Amino acid sequence: MSGEILVPTLGESVTEATIAKWFKKVGDVVKADEPLVELETDKVTVEVPSPAAGVLEAINAKEGDNVSVGTVLGKVKAGAAGAVAAPVAAPAPAAAPAAKAPVAAAASSDHGPAVTKMLAENPGVNAASIPASGKDGRLTKGDVLNALGDGMGTAPAAGPREERVRMTKLRQTIAKRLKDSQNTAAILTTFNEIDMTNVIGLRNEYKDEFEKKHGIKLGFMGFFVKAAVNALKQVAAVNAEIAGDDIIYKNYYDIGVAVGGAQGLVVPVVRDADKKSLAQIEGDIAALAEKARNGTLSMAEMQGGTFTVSNGGVYGSLMSTPIVNPPQSGILGMHKTEERPVVVNGQIVIRPMMYVALSYDHRIIDGRESVTFLVKVKQAIEDPRRLLLGL
Repeated sequence: MSGEILVPTLGESVTEATIAKWFKKVGDVVKADEPLVELETDKVTVEVPSPAAGVLEAINAKEGDNVSVGTVLGKVKAGAAGAVAAPVAAPAPAAAPAAKAPVAAAASSDHGPAVTKMLAENPGVNAASIPASGKDGRLTKGDVLNALGDGMGTAPAAGPREERVRMTKLRQTIAKRLKDSQNTAAILTTFNEIDMTNVIGLRNEYKDEFEKKHGIKLGFMGFFVKAAVNALKQVAAVNAEIAGDDIIYKNYYDIGVAVGGAQGLVVPVVRDADKKSLAQIEGDIAALAEKARNGTLSMAEMQGGTFTVSNGGVYGSLMSTPIVNPPQSGILGMHKTEERPVVVNGQIVIRPMMYVALSYDHRIIDGRESVTFLVKVKQAIEDPRRLLLGL
């Protein structure tokens, strides 16, 4: 009896995917629910599991092919072959005396196909030297990406001067949406600067107690999300969108948080941020960011935001003009905090300052509203007590 490997339902409005990688080849023994093939959509990466234990009998679509929901990707011949073959293969690691062989085998069997693929593509990275954050000490995509970012990979070998690589579905969608935003919306950016002295002092005073009570670290993103929600309530146009000849004003506050994911920029959403405490917001942000690094965000977690906050400061950006994420009408850009001389009460003092930017759709938001919004954010961060009073 054969089991068909089908393209699963990919989520709302997503009907097509690209085959990124087959983890097995025809004739390989597979286990039930073992990942067989990785699909890339315009939003997420999906691993399709084996429908049964047995042998991979056929592959109907090759890597790079576009496939629709319900397409038969291949077949697994169910039976006892998997159970019989597994014990035969078991003695193989013991027969290999080389010191590095067990490491490669462990990476392949213990950390999942996606991580194994990344390790194979970066032979200079030693899996045993990477701190693992996954369950039961398993490496995640994010762990390997962090290792590569820290320079643990070897320099590329000499090769051709150019290399042509097909864009992933996600990267294609990012490119299209950003260009559509520029072509459709009348995007303008206004700037301000924030004295971070008080919020830094508040964080330093309570961060240990906060982490002990809530089990999460106290960052600055939560303060900015709270400040943005407070400002959105006072400047409703920034939390609205254009639909044809109508303006839709949102009476809820689902805040997108732009983060760099395993395959590009993604914007997971903190739902009902106005109803959540600072600890709940920080917890949501941490969980969503971890999923983004591991490439495990669901499409539902990236849909329906009403406003976006982006922190280019984590990469060292001092100032930028973020692009609005349609159909939203505004995006708040945070940047690097840097000590600068400023004038306070007639005296030149050194203060930790951050430039902030609001990019907005000028079709719906006027200059007065955009400046007012940014001033409200500035006031809330410079005096966090205002958030308690809703000022």
